[in-house]
Amino acid sequence: MNSSLELAGVAFAAELARHGDRPAVLTGGRMLSYQELADRVGSFAARLGMVRRLVVLAADNSVDSLVAYLAALASGHPLILAPAGNPAAVESLVSAYDPDVIVRPGTPKDGGPLLEEVRPGTHHELHPDLALLLSTSGSTGSPKLVRLSQQNVQSNAEAIAEYLNIDEDDRAATTLPMYYCYGLSVINSHLLRGAGIVLTELSVVDPCFWELFRNRRATSFAAVPYTFELLDRVRFTDMELPDLRYVTQAGGRLDAGTVIRYAEHGRSQGWELFVMYGQTEATARMAYLPPHLAAAHPETIGIPVPGGDFRIDPVPGLENGELVYTGPNVMLGYASTPADLAAGRTIHELRTGDLARRHDSGLYEVVGRRSRFVKIVGLRIDLGQVEKTLQKLGLHAACAGTDQKLVAAVEGSHDGRLLAKMLSQTLGLPRAAVEVHAVERLPRLATGKTDYPAVLALAKPEPEAGATPASTAAIPAVPEDVRRIFADALELSDIGDDDTFVSLGGDSLSYVAASVRLEKALGHLPPDWHVTPVRDLAARARAHVTDDGGSWRRWRPALCSAPPPLW
Repeated sequence: MNSSLELAGVAFAAELARHGDRPAVLTGGRMLSYQELADRVGSFAARLGMVRRLVVLAADNSVDSLVAYLAALASGHPLILAPAGNPAAVESLVSAYDPDVIVRPGTPKDGGPLLEEVRPGTHHELHPDLALLLSTSGSTGSPKLVRLSQQNVQSNAEAIAEYLNIDEDDRAATTLPMYYCYGLSVINSHLLRGAGIVLTELSVVDPCFWELFRNRRATSFAAVPYTFELLDRVRFTDMELPDLRYVTQAGGRLDAGTVIRYAEHGRSQGWELFVMYGQTEATARMAYLPPHLAAAHPETIGIPVPGGDFRIDPVPGLENGELVYTGPNVMLGYASTPADLAAGRTIHELRTGDLARRHDSGLYEVVGRRSRFVKIVGLRIDLGQVEKTLQKLGLHAACAGTDQKLVAAVEGSHDGRLLAKMLSQTLGLPRAAVEVHAVERLPRLATGKTDYPAVLALAKPEPEAGATPASTAAIPAVPEDVRRIFADALELSDIGDDDTFVSLGGDSLSYVAASVRLEKALGHLPPDWHVTPVRDLAARARAHVTDDGGSWRRWRPALCSAPPPLW
């Protein structure tokens, strides 16, 4: 059904020009003012046309993706965000929803986003309030999407900007993908206030990220729980970041000890830690912990965001009830097929599925889940759906997990490492966060039900901080060890002299596994080891054996280059 655009788009996207010549987007090599960004957004909106159409955007953290995203929001075209780096997920969403337009980032010679027009109009019925469709399951390409309205997007950006006190002098570095609701909320809340976006796909483990952060005078960055392990590895607490104003954390529970440690360090250095809580179904954020309370109440999620409210509904048989959220950012509902895009609001409150309690101080604490979900590196994983994915492959499986790791038991003689690699790619998880174990029979309780604690007990124990894995403790530090370390961490066998950790596809979890062993082999771990060729690392290992690092002065740091994946 074709319909002309009658409604204005999301306000902050439609009103970029009001911020004039203030810096809007800053990269390593250029800066766009708000007026320049508005001009680009307007030009691309004209290409999308005056008839509301369903758009799929294969997004990355690039100017092209940002322009296309804002153009769709500003001109009222409902938009499905997909990960540009996962073509299979993009094609899955295209197949499921039959969009009218597909947009991908262009190359420098293209001069802007690439637009593939499937049809000039639309044969979809699109509800007038529908603005954005996001996945709750990472980069899998699952057809189940969250339907967000224009009010949802605008109101949550306003609430976040209010409690973070974002102003036009702030600049946020993009440490998370924009197709992920947390990463997107950083962009929305800053553009709302005329603040700057330091747009990058560099990882926090890359020294080039911090060079960019300082050069562009960034004032904040966002983190999921695992980011803090990476920050420890790169000695974040020793860095001088004079413009840093705050760090935000969401995407899963951060352990209390880390909250206290970073909150106290931030206070000593003049910046604040905001622990936050949210779900895609609430556009992004539902709660935040005021920074001055973080060290004293590190186990809590804090208080509702401005405009929101919590209540706790009793759950029969359980001491703690279910946390229920109401507010203008609660989604319209879910979509699984194109027909669902015509629907208006189907829910008015969000049953989070989290069990919680309210402290006498008024702060809320999440103590568990009602259903079988885990949240790993910020991605909510439905363990039942993972089992169904394995069942489609003809496998009899049971899945358990924590907020750090997914563990699957599979009946029969199967290659667990190969299955784990397939699952990690399907779910968009770092490889080291997935374990698959072949078992003769799935563990059962006396009732005949699956024994999920027994499945979880199959997980390999985590090494203590600073410990050397037992399998490598007795290995002499010879040049071949670098290849072996990479082979073990990345599960690869063909590793050449010119390969680097990045070129071999290393991610943030395997970064930690490899770096601990390399530090022992090299004696001192250079900050740019992940972009240094194996040949040079092997030479450094040989020098460590012969002169205990005396040749360090010959070390040649690598140039800034592409990072491992963001998480």
